[in-house]
Amino acid sequence: MPTKNPRINITFEEVTASLLAHLAKQENKSVASLVRELTLEALERREDLYLSKVAAKLDKENTKTYSHDVAWK
Repeated sequence: MPTKNPRINITFEEVTASLLAHLAKQENKSVASLVRELTLEALERREDLYLSKVAAKLDKENTKTYSHDVAWK
């Protein structure tokens, strides 16, 4: 039966695969679900870093600011 999510094959060095298997066992998860979770965390971090860079570019000194109440009237 086909799955709705695409599959991705990854090859790790033996040491890394062993570490992932050990962590998965400690957390009562499959290695695949642990790798999926770690990948999503890494993607979120990269997104946060990117958005922080964008915000830093847009942040200007001596800019007029508005309070929340004023901005949403």
